[in-house]
Amino acid sequence: MAIMLSSTLVLLFVAAIFRIISQAVAQPAFLYHSCLYDDRDNYISNSTYEANLNHLLHSISNTSTEIINNGFYNSSYGQNINEVHAIGLCRGDVQLDVCRGCLYNASYLLPELCPDHKEAIGWYDHCMLRYSNRSILGGIETSPNFTMWGINNVSANYADQFFDVVRSLLERLIRSRAAARYSLRKFASGNATVSNFKTIYALVQCTPDLSEQECNDCLLGASEGIPRCCDGKEGGRIARPSCDIRFEVYPFYNSTIHSPPPYHSPPTPPPYHPPTRSYYPRQRPYHPPTPTDPHRSPIRKGNLNFIVVLASITFLGLISSIAGIYIRAKRGRNKVEILFKNVDEIIGSIPFDFDNIKVATNNFSEANKLRESEFGNVYKGRFSDKVITVKRLSMGYGQQGVEFEDKVLSLTRLQHPNIVQLLGCSVKGNERLLIYDFVPNTSLDHYLSDPLKLATLDWEMRYKIIRGIAQGVLYLHEKYNLCLNHGLKASNIFLDEEMNPKISDFCLKSLHSLDQVPENTSRIGRTNGAPDVMHMPLISMKSDVFNFGVLVLEIVCGQKNNCFRNEGNADNLLSCAWKNFTEGTASEIIDPTILMPDGSTSEIMNCILAALLCAEANEADRPTMASVVTMLDGFDKHGSIEIEIPLFEDDHKVLGRRTFRQSVRRLFWKQKSFRVLQS
Repeated sequence: MAIMLSSTLVLLFVAAIFRIISQAVAQPAFLYHSCLYDDRDNYISNSTYEANLNHLLHSISNTSTEIINNGFYNSSYGQNINEVHAIGLCRGDVQLDVCRGCLYNASYLLPELCPDHKEAIGWYDHCMLRYSNRSILGGIETSPNFTMWGINNVSANYADQFFDVVRSLLERLIRSRAAARYSLRKFASGNATVSNFKTIYALVQCTPDLSEQECNDCLLGASEGIPRCCDGKEGGRIARPSCDIRFEVYPFYNSTIHSPPPYHSPPTPPPYHPPTRSYYPRQRPYHPPTPTDPHRSPIRKGNLNFIVVLASITFLGLISSIAGIYIRAKRGRNKVEILFKNVDEIIGSIPFDFDNIKVATNNFSEANKLRESEFGNVYKGRFSDKVITVKRLSMGYGQQGVEFEDKVLSLTRLQHPNIVQLLGCSVKGNERLLIYDFVPNTSLDHYLSDPLKLATLDWEMRYKIIRGIAQGVLYLHEKYNLCLNHGLKASNIFLDEEMNPKISDFCLKSLHSLDQVPENTSRIGRTNGAPDVMHMPLISMKSDVFNFGVLVLEIVCGQKNNCFRNEGNADNLLSCAWKNFTEGTASEIIDPTILMPDGSTSEIMNCILAALLCAEANEADRPTMASVVTMLDGFDKHGSIEIEIPLFEDDHKVLGRRTFRQSVRRLFWKQKSFRVLQS
């Protein structure tokens, strides 16, 4: 008993030490950040540009109160091609010390996350910081942007009324208060009640450098994205570089906001002096100071952190032998590791240990088996208040326990309406179980393989599936920089009871690759695989774009690419689509069983054209998923695009690039439709 007690105390003490270390060195993470990438325009280490950037970011901590007294910071440093511009904006309701600390943290973290990038942007809850080698003051900028939505859904009985109130509240804040309120704080907040049901709180804000009309346009444009990002949710946020909107059903801002002082022009920036050295050290993130004893000698924060870490490591070295004895005593037993995230929010109090999962699946019985997959059998599990999907991985997948669990833990962060939620895993001996949220419907592949099921998918459903898949892929690309690793195919798209698509199984090859050398991707052959993947083992986001294009064609045409049937000369769906498009007969590849409402033809043709652009043989010519989503949603009313169409052969080789002068000169999207101008 004494031994067990001492072992427990040792572990508790070790945990406390690690907590001290983590608090000493931890940095707050951005809600979202973006490194604007351009190989031709990045800076090199120890360059003049890097020195100017570090000088500018370093100056934020020394900025006078007047400059950011209204929550807005802008400055520039350097000359000509080495000039750096920076803008910082704090949420209009936060106090000055919180604002300064937030910008300080951002100025330290952003260049660490985006090394060598001349342009980057990062958002915290309380502030936004961006810098660039071009002037970014004045004018609306809407990209890059990010969206967030709440976990809870609005009751169906109140949904229409709820979002009518949201739209009305946002419009009132935008038009009557935010844009014209003050020149140095274009910010407004307020609330409204949904028929005594719930109070909605909202906040809108622009960067103060925008004009009244520009602020209106930016905020109204952002609010138009609410149906796409936050439909049915009790909260949502859309953040752009130039403006930000948010709504919730709880108060998330400080309602006692004092009116800002009258406008004062910012002081003239100091003259530029070339740096005498190529590097300015970046400081640690700001934390509000705590009261100190005036009689004590001051200790610098950096030194204190160093002392804490050094002392902790030294002490850990002394007790490592004791901890080692305890760990060795635990070896040899069957040990279950359970990893999951936000359990209380996602699954209540379900215990994910192996024995409980075994009971929930009736000992992995045949009656509970849903399907067989490349990675193992899939079972349905049932608890008293929750139905789950359990994937029992085949032997040989994910056998390195620690790496496997770490990977799964990171993947539980992925939460999107169009991604099957990975809830966690259970590990016991050589057994590896992945636990997913249960999706009641079958996969898209079953619909494409069954003419009777396929006939039940009208165009509205198919278009919903296409857009949902695109949103899910975009989320993985932009939010977590993840590729689907050949996982974007019809068999990995599952449909819920409302026919919403959910991407699944894309992570399993990455779990598998922990143990084995990646497979030779050249064996993809004539399936959905991108041609660039046939000649190299590296997977890129543009490979996902190619696979998405093929998937869209399969949905529109009602046939799978590798099981294509047609009366022409083309022997696969992709080459047939290119042939018909260039001959002006693209409508002939549309599934004849689709029920199409009036006016849907142009929408279908939009999807075909977007799919063909995604299926470009040359990877560099394919759009990003962000551009694809824009294509599917329709360009802005003033938007247009000119494209050259490549020749495409069955062996995925481009014969040459030219404009089809006799049939196609320019392609325009305009208000969710495109037209082909004949010569």
